[in-house]
Amino acid sequence: QVQLVESGGGSVQPGGSLRLSCAVSGFAQDRNLYDVGWFRQLPGKERQGISCIAFQDRATYYEDTVLGRFTISLDAAGNMVHLEMNSLKPEDTAVYYCAGGPGWVSARDMCRTLRPDIGTKTDAWGQGIQVTVSS
Repeated sequence: QVQLVESGGGSVQPGGSLRLSCAVSGFAQDRNLYDVGWFRQLPGKERQGISCIAFQDRATYYEDTVLGRFTISLDAAGNMVHLEMNSLKPEDTAVYYCAGGPGWVSARDMCRTLRPDIGTKTDAWGQGIQVTVSS
């Protein structure tokens, strides 16, 4: 499995911004085969993908509730994936997870399909990081 470690979470006021980062390492295959992204679990809700990106061409996907507010990126070396979150709302309060793996049809497909209990042994998850948006 690839290893993923999140950082950058915290507490912010509504309308504020926060940047999450995920260090990626331990690739067992050509990294161009991988997709990586951000998933979140709102209180009392199921975990779901909100934004994902492909290593090969940097194609991106955004879930409707974050489109236009969040931006995902992967650095040139392919070692760090970031999620720039702007115009944060109380409804964004959740535990955010970095996850990824090889062999997906697209970053969009991984984001819409991958869940803690839906995937393969080659998919991996970070430990999760809390983001709290409140006044």
